[in-house]
Amino acid sequence: MKFISPVALAATTRRIALALCLSAATTVGASAQEKPSDKTSAAPTTAATTAAPATAAQPAGKVSVITAAMTPLELARAAFTAQGGEKFRHLKNMLLTGSVDLYAPSSTQSLTGRFGMIVAGDKLRQDVQSALVSFQLIFDGERSYTSMRGMNLPPLTKFGIPVLAKFDQPGYVITALPDKKKERGFRITDAEGNSTDYYVEMATGRVRRFEIPYNRMTYSFEYRGFRELDGVLVPTSFAQKLTAPQGDFIAEFKVKEVKLNQDLPADAFKIPEQ
Repeated sequence: MKFISPVALAATTRRIALALCLSAATTVGASAQEKPSDKTSAAPTTAATTAAPATAAQPAGKVSVITAAMTPLELARAAFTAQGGEKFRHLKNMLLTGSVDLYAPSSTQSLTGRFGMIVAGDKLRQDVQSALVSFQLIFDGERSYTSMRGMNLPPLTKFGIPVLAKFDQPGYVITALPDKKKERGFRITDAEGNSTDYYVEMATGRVRRFEIPYNRMTYSFEYRGFRELDGVLVPTSFAQKLTAPQGDFIAEFKVKEVKLNQDLPADAFKIPEQ
């Protein structure tokens, strides 16, 4: 059996940390590196109920909500609505916990661990723990922090799904992207030039994946399963990929538990003293 050395694992985690920092919402991301096809999504559990198995299938009896004639703005509005609309926009916070598999470039062997993620408005915290490597990412609304030395992180909520909630606000520009297979694409760019490319499913209007160009690399996020909780679309499984000169660094997540609108401790997003 092939094993990854501790040095290689540390290098992998540093790069994956950059990718994870860009993930903005669990809700947190198709183009992940091909892996064995026998991986299946775990059945997530909420604070109140046990979820049905994750599925990306179109709800029975519904027709496609995305058409070829829709403008980029209409696509963004449809994706926003599919995400939960105003309930999504005014969500107080979302907590996700579960398992994660980390892959180095050209490797089929993963480093398995646990993860926890909290998203609350413009704040985000993510913790990953494994037997060999653990790290933490925090954005307190103004500053970014990672426990991995030498990493300079951007504001974690300026990309991805959180930006979708701001699509109709001043300062955000929506432009068209070429369609891909059964998906239609659009880009949202903020006043600072930060951009995210979204690809929505024709049948449901849901964001199936998004891509972020950052620091001459490309970060990709693919949603593999969803469920609705209190009218908000939440992920049950997703994958993140960082395409770098060294190859593709991949993290695959399975959500075990989802909680919405919780009372958080005052220090939930406190950045450790350095």
